[in-house]
Amino acid sequence: MDRRNWLRSSMVLALGARTAWGDTPPAAGPGIEVEETRIISYKAPLYHGWPTVAARANGELLLVFSGGRETHVCPFGRVELMRSQDGGKTWRWPQVIYDGPIDDRDAGVVETAKGTILITTFTSLAYEPVLKKAEAIAAGQPGAWDEKLLNEWRAVHNRISAEQRQAELGCWMLRSTDGGVNWSARYRVPVNSPHGPVSLTGGGLLYPGVALWEPDRKVGVCRSTDDGQSWEWLADIPTRPGDNHKEYHEMHAVEAANGTIVCHIRNHNKPNAGETLQSESTDGGKTWSVPRSIGVWGLPSHLLRLRDGRLLMSYGYRRAPFGNQVRVSEDHGKTWSAPATISGDGAGGDLGYPSTVERADGRLVTVWYERLKTAPEAQLRQAIWKFA
Repeated sequence: MDRRNWLRSSMVLALGARTAWGDTPPAAGPGIEVEETRIISYKAPLYHGWPTVAARANGELLLVFSGGRETHVCPFGRVELMRSQDGGKTWRWPQVIYDGPIDDRDAGVVETAKGTILITTFTSLAYEPVLKKAEAIAAGQPGAWDEKLLNEWRAVHNRISAEQRQAELGCWMLRSTDGGVNWSARYRVPVNSPHGPVSLTGGGLLYPGVALWEPDRKVGVCRSTDDGQSWEWLADIPTRPGDNHKEYHEMHAVEAANGTIVCHIRNHNKPNAGETLQSESTDGGKTWSVPRSIGVWGLPSHLLRLRDGRLLMSYGYRRAPFGNQVRVSEDHGKTWSAPATISGDGAGGDLGYPSTVERADGRLVTVWYERLKTAPEAQLRQAIWKFA
């Protein structure tokens, strides 16, 4: 099921946000001041989606995304990287890191304790039914594509054979040990999630996600003890009673100041449809609690531990007012505040996947993608903000 159908399902099934605290309402939302909101995409006619921003130890910001696209589902996606040396005030021209023969989607990025940069992506053939439908409509009929456009899709699609396209499906990682000047060849990893793996205290790496193209589509956590060169399956994340684990999607995790690892899960089961669920581990990711509702309608979530020890979750909000919200936890993820709005002027549900970094001056930079009222295709948008 592609994201458009996920979105329709969540709109139909969402029953409103339930709280995880019984009759006790969540803490008040954090006071924030959004200082600047702007588009940061270059080559605006292209569709740019599903970004991740990360801060390096030297202060440089890295931003990866699926670029070169024509629309939400198409065969043209590629992994691109932009850099900022001034905290997001300006961004350098995008660098194409990977462009495979089929669609390369969601890009995640993290810097390890050793300074290695890891970029993640996954490949998809979700565009194939779209192309087949377009080819089935005769020229001149309602819904027929322009011949030039149809030929471009065919040309990309037919670069490799049907068998080769199937072999291209996978979850991938690329690695750089020189600050992103040179990159390894892509290599397979067991899972995917939009924002990629996270670093743990002590230098290890944890990657919660979904084994997208495996027959049983496992949901769980992988671990790397060699700086991201190899990954091993560490643990399944349990399925909540009554849920189907195949309706868990797009996870992200963070290590809280007390050592608890908090993992957020995009949920499309009927109970709490369209909400973010949460699972925790207190033993370094070896075992996990049964996912629970935290009372947050919106997804997917990106998690960040702030320098003061609080946790910050950033997530897309795909109903009016369309935009992006953040919440904080002051008790290592046990409870979450009411929301604060980063943006609320979206044109519709084709937006979100926000991620956030904290600058040295205490300001925060949140980046997301959004199909704007004033642009034909989705662009990268950024907010610089601070706690009031």
